Amino acid sequence: MHALPDLSLVQYSLIYNILSFTIASMGASFVFFLVVRQQVGIAYRPAILFSSLVVGIACYHYFRIFNSFESAFVLADGVYKPSGKPFNDAYRYVDWMLTVPLLLVELVAVLHLAKDLGRKMLIRLIIAAVLMIGLGYVGEGELTNMTTRATWGTLSSIPFVYILYVLWVQLGVVVKTQSESVRGLIKITRVVLLATWGVYPVTYLLPMLGIDIQSSVVAIQSGYALADVAAKCGYGLLIYFIARTKSEEDGSLPQA
Repeated sequence: MHALPDLSLVQYSLIYNILSFTIASMGASFVFFLVVRQQVGIAYRPAILFSSLVVGIACYHYFRIFNSFESAFVLADGVYKPSGKPFNDAYRYVDWMLTVPLLLVELVAVLHLAKDLGRKMLIRLIIAAVLMIGLGYVGEGELTNMTTRATWGTLSSIPFVYILYVLWVQLGVVVKTQSESVRGLIKITRVVLLATWGVYPVTYLLPMLGIDIQSSVVAIQSGYALADVAAKCGYGLLIYFIARTKSEEDGSLPQA
């Protein structure tokens, strides 16, 4: 939670509509993943289940963020002013603490790795994800003390880089054993993950670039929400395509 600035009608409406769009996207994706779960082989259904959990959890938290944002402002003289009620942005970090590890579980699950290899890789990835989010949260509330924000942002980047190392280097060895079609989809999935996750540190840096606090609030809320749609809904769709392709290749695709 942090001090809120006045927002113009356009600024408030932009955040309001993007949060609404995010809720709709997460809700629709939740229904979609539940429906298509039966369209892949049994071995790959857990990955689709994790996809539905991710967007379901995110949908709930974005409802909470939306309601908190709406109650935190009141329209007065054509400008949205803080109502005195706090805007609880911590919901977003609680969401990430749950969903980011699940996003990593999705990828490992759909590859159907050997049990020992998958377990060891997941333990390292989940620990790194929790550290990344927890350290970032400490600095997120700072919109005025840029030294504090930069320090915690830098610390948060260390586990982020480690996660990328595991996904590209260590997991890359496993990916080479997959078919050409699956390798192509996994390549796209990892690029999407990198591109969407890359939005978060960029958005985190915006207040440190001399941008006024009103624009920073708009950019932060809009950037995080749109990145979440791509990182959860879009990423989950790619996981489904990988599961579908692997089911076709190993003959486990359910018969119509």
